[in-house]
Amino acid sequence: MLDATDTKLLAALQKDAHLTAQQLGELLNLSPSQAGRRRLRLENEGYIQGYSARLDASKLGLHVQGFVQVHLGSHGPEQSSSFASLVSTRPEITSAWTMTGEADYLLRVYCADLPGLNTLLHDVLLPHPAVARVQSQIVMDQLKRDAPLPT
Repeated sequence: MLDATDTKLLAALQKDAHLTAQQLGELLNLSPSQAGRRRLRLENEGYIQGYSARLDASKLGLHVQGFVQVHLGSHGPEQSSSFASLVSTRPEITSAWTMTGEADYLLRVYCADLPGLNTLLHDVLLPHPAVARVQSQIVMDQLKRDAPLPT
């Protein structure tokens, strides 16, 4: 069970995962050791799943961000497993969700350019035997970056 201090700690770490136990303690009105123990408990209980750096896609040469809806032609366990394996091997696909509604999957992709997106769609996704069709949307501008989860 989370208390108000845990919630405040999680919110602070989502904004800056580099906070030291000393800094967390000051923020939470706890000793550094108490703050460190709380963070460790939240990690061990799975509230905190890991830490990562947020990179600038355009500085890495990834100028096209898109979302791809994938519609399967058949929905057996073998097809779903095979498609999930394909998705896991492609670095351009940064997120993937199974969906309700018309599309079976929604993929978030980053590519260097439009020819790279075209290659991903026509040479990788569409040839998969379970895929019936794909529909892509290219991001023109991102109004809000991936935000912290509400706590």
